[in-house]
Amino acid sequence: MTDFSTLGLKPRLLTTLAEMGLTEATPIQSRAIPEVMNGRDVMGLAQTGTGKTLAFGLPLLDMALSSGDKPADRTVRALVLAPTRELVNQIADSLFPFMKGTHLKLNRVVGGVSINTQINRLQRGTDILIATPGRLMDLIDRKAVRLNETNFLVLDEADQMLDMGFIHALRKLVPMLAKERQTMLFSATMSKQMNEIAQSYLTSPIRIEVSPAGKVADKIDQEVHFIPQPEKLDLLKKLLGEHKDELALVFSRTKHGAERMSKQLTAAGFVAGSIHGNKSQGQRERTLKEARTGKIQVLVATDVAARGIDIPEVRHVYNYELPNVPENFVHRIGRTARAGRAGKAIAFCAPDELGDFRAIEKVMKLSIPIATAASWAHADAKAPAKAKQGGGRRRGGGGGGFGGGNGGGQRRGGGGFGKPGGAPKAANGGRPQRNRGRSAEA
Repeated sequence: MTDFSTLGLKPRLLTTLAEMGLTEATPIQSRAIPEVMNGRDVMGLAQTGTGKTLAFGLPLLDMALSSGDKPADRTVRALVLAPTRELVNQIADSLFPFMKGTHLKLNRVVGGVSINTQINRLQRGTDILIATPGRLMDLIDRKAVRLNETNFLVLDEADQMLDMGFIHALRKLVPMLAKERQTMLFSATMSKQMNEIAQSYLTSPIRIEVSPAGKVADKIDQEVHFIPQPEKLDLLKKLLGEHKDELALVFSRTKHGAERMSKQLTAAGFVAGSIHGNKSQGQRERTLKEARTGKIQVLVATDVAARGIDIPEVRHVYNYELPNVPENFVHRIGRTARAGRAGKAIAFCAPDELGDFRAIEKVMKLSIPIATAASWAHADAKAPAKAKQGGGRRRGGGGGGFGGGNGGGQRRGGGGFGKPGGAPKAANGGRPQRNRGRSAEA
């Protein structure tokens, strides 16, 4: 492990890390932080729960602290884009402790809350803005914020942004940013489409991979039950009843399915709650708080709403319905075994989901142990793995670049936060379809 003190971070940041009990950087942090501080574009690939937020957040804060002046009204110096409200809040909560007592201003903008409040907060300029693409586009349309002085861009959970159709919003956002900027892309999975996006948005990036694509945390114990769909609910109740004192996360494919299951589990005597796209931001935050404080036993969620859930106490993850995008399975089970804890992931597979299940095993490069066998589950030849479904992915364009010279033949000259040198790659001129990106936001 690498000590944070060896990475060149400012003493103020090191003090806060020590107060939080953090002295050693994770592999993604120890490798990414020096590269970012040297001005490199970074493509980071690491499984969920490995500390990606501080991998880009700490060097971002370090460079922001180097700038003595305040941002101009309605401008943003650094932009972090994330696919869901929960992930935006998680990133903001992780960075806020480092900003206490500084001149820095951090804002977050998400849908589901008052846009007028957000407009007022953005009026005096923002050092670090964390946003979902849909709400950010709304604010730009209202001229509440401008990005022409934004010289640091982070795309967090970029694979999920592609799945949700946000590439259309990105195509419109990127040309609005400063021509010279530094770009970072982080993802838990790296498909062919993701590599193409990285080539379009980043300039001569360094690829940092600390775990193979599809790899899950070593401490996650997995099993699969091959079971007909009508029998799933009874099995779920049985398994939940065996661990009533431990927090469980249950995944449903749809918003209506998640809400219905939450009510069914409540009727069965469990203290359950749900988060999905039909819930208001306030409702989702209250439910997450209840899960963190132990007031509910079971949290039912959809894939979109679950992005950004960081509850170390989650001990069991149930894939009640398998995702049809294999990489989403990795994200789902990554909600357990966090912060060094152990966890268990249980998958339910009905006959019509067998193709999805084989695709998941292929992505993870492992065979999940069978807890409940079924004769139909062994007919591999009859259930070929489904091809990956794009889920709204589109190829996009953009450009990279930012200040902070790094020498070594890179295109950027010297300078600190907001003082870049060099020329970025040209942005793709494709016209966006912004409504598609917004409609997926949850």
